[in-house]
This record gives sequence, C-alpha cells and structure tokens, in this order.
Amino acid sequence: MWAELLPVGRSASSGGYRRHAWNSADAECRAWFEEQARARGLSFETDRNGNQWAWLGDPQAGNAVVTGSHLDSVPDGGAYDGPLGVVSSFAALDALRSRGARFTRPLAIVNFGDEEGARFGVACVGSRLATGVLDRDAAYELRDADGVRLPDAMERAGHDPERIGADPELPGRIGAFVELHIEQGRYLDERQPVGVAGAIWPHGRWRFDFHGEANHAGTTRLADRRDPMLTYATTVLAARKKARLAGALATFGKVAVEPNGTNAIASLVRGWLDSRAADEQTLRHLVDAIEQSAVERGERDGVRVSLTRESFTPVVDFDAPLRDRLAGLLKAPVLPTGAGHDAGILASAVPTAMLFVRNPTGVSHSPAEHAEQADCHAGVAALADVLEDLACQRS
Repeated sequence: MWAELLPVGRSASSGGYRRHAWNSADAECRAWFEEQARARGLSFETDRNGNQWAWLGDPQAGNAVVTGSHLDSVPDGGAYDGPLGVVSSFAALDALRSRGARFTRPLAIVNFGDEEGARFGVACVGSRLATGVLDRDAAYELRDADGVRLPDAMERAGHDPERIGADPELPGRIGAFVELHIEQGRYLDERQPVGVAGAIWPHGRWRFDFHGEANHAGTTRLADRRDPMLTYATTVLAARKKARLAGALATFGKVAVEPNGTNAIASLVRGWLDSRAADEQTLRHLVDAIEQSAVERGERDGVRVSLTRESFTPVVDFDAPLRDRLAGLLKAPVLPTGAGHDAGILASAVPTAMLFVRNPTGVSHSPAEHAEQADCHAGVAALADVLEDLACQRS
C-alpha cells in the first residue's frame, strides 16, 4: 500500500507532495482509497462533504469504531502526515482478520477531505463541515489562490457541492474515533515507538493585510515611501519575539504581494499567521500583541493594517476515559501536541483519541518527514490492539 501511494502527487523538483483538495493528485488518492476498501469487501461511500468511508458491518447500526486520517498534504509536504494513519488503518484491519477477530461493533476507516487546508486556507474542511463547525455559506465563500471557489472545485472533481453541510447522523453512527498519526515533534524520542495524545493546543490562522502605496523602486525617496513590506517584515520579527516570551508559537508561513514586481514598491502585502499556545488566554493575548505591534509600526510607515481571523480551534481535551484506556492497554506515554487534526474536530461530537508513531527527527510538513519502518509496524500493531479492544469480542 505504501509503495502505491508514494509517487502520487510528488514533485520531482522538491521531493515533497502537492496533494491538495480536489486536484488531480487528490483524485488519485481517493481512487486508491476506494480500491483498498473494495479489495477487502468493505462497503464504500462518499458522504455529502467528500469524506470517504469504508465500512465493515452496518453503517446505520450506530456505535461504530472508526479509524483513519487524511491523504491530502501541505505544499511540498511529507509522505507520512495523514497517509500513515490511513494505510495503518487498512493494515490493522488485515491484522485483525488474520487473528480471526470477531467484531461486535461496526468498524469504519475514513479518509477526511482537505485536512491541511493547503488550497482554500481553512484546515479540516471535511470534518468541520460534517460536524457543523464550518457552515455551508462560509464554505461557499472559500477561494484558492487562483480565485476558484470551493464548490466549483468540488463540482469539477465530480462531487455535488449542493449536498455539503452538517451531518446530523454522525454522532449517532460513531461510538469512538481513533486516529493514528506520525508524531510532529520529538516527545517519543528515546522512549518507545507509540504514544497517546492527551490534548491539542488551541490554534488558529489569521490574515494580516498591510495596505501601502505602489511606487517606483528606483525613483521614490525612502522618506516618501509607504512600503507595506517594511511593516510586514517588522511584524514577522515581532511575532517571533512575542511568541518566545509567551512560551507559545507564531509563524508567518505564507505571503502574497501586489503588484509583486522586483522594481516596484508594493501596494499590498498579505501575510498569514499560524499561532498556537498551551491555553486560549495565552493565544489570545499573543495575537493581540502581534496585531498591536503591526499597527504601531504601520503608523510609522504610513501603512494601514487590518486583521482577519480565518480559522480557530479551541483547546481539545481528548475523551479522558478513552485516552486512559488506550494508554493503559498499550502501556504508552500520554503526549501533548500543538498540531490540529480531524480527531480534534470530531472530539466535540464523539469520544475521540489519537495514537502517535515516533518521528526520529521531529520534522513534519516537509519532504524530510520520516518514520522508521519498524516504528510504523509497531503503530499498526498498536492500532490493531486498540481496535480489537474496542470493537471485537474478547476471547
């Protein structure tokens, strides 16, 4: 399975992956998922929001145990973030069948759509829509860098955008959701190959718009300029310093410039901030401080600054009984994480837990992302044990 997925959406120049929502690579991944489901005799369905499901047992019976993750990537992302969870889910089912496990609850494997938000700027679109966290009207307003609307992209890919919206049956169908994911950090280094997530830090994305004045780079005196690039650059540095002092994280990882000419002073710079902290108060104060710094610098530069919150996820405490049950079963450490996941979105609707597979370098969202094969196998074994404990008859 891993070998089949590796070439899909991989850039020959960077070695990273460009599996973005509703593009051709995404379509190949979706076709692969359906093939895996049908090859195992599972019932396959695509829900109203484009999420794919492979069912063992009756999907309408309720109280199902669900596992899975996502197959899309960040721009030039790594091979493991998302796909490891999906591949491991099918492999864990294979392992349970080879053991002769007798299922007493329905089991499903899911591929959530557009988890990374690489194309339309909002993370976990598939799970947010399904749980009602993202409503249809807001989803219809999402556009990619080329101005393509989300519903138009879905329609071009063969999905009916008229169907999208909250799924009121979801909480009743799922009794527990367990997502396996590569660790994004190094908490497991030198410990053991698999850990259990305790909570997800609150996090969000904010767009800063720096409005200046376009002018000639070779004829405009420095004193006469209203250069938004200066304000933007100073804000990036301020964000790093304020995050360090707060014990939090702040990253400007995406920028757009108009008119984007080498010999032109920009009229507009847009910078997207990703920020995360251990608690919501710290995060709120951090973003406020970064905004204040940007506005104050903008006043000096003759630049107007505006801020738009594009997404926000509050702190997620995974279901305590389920978390403790898994940690005890696997004798695994409980870890914090600053990364968002579909599991974090579903946690508001159903009992949810996560397993992490050791990442020896801690690098993620990069072609250098890696997990050792032995650790991946340990992750499959752990997930199989968890699914057997939750969904199968005890011997």
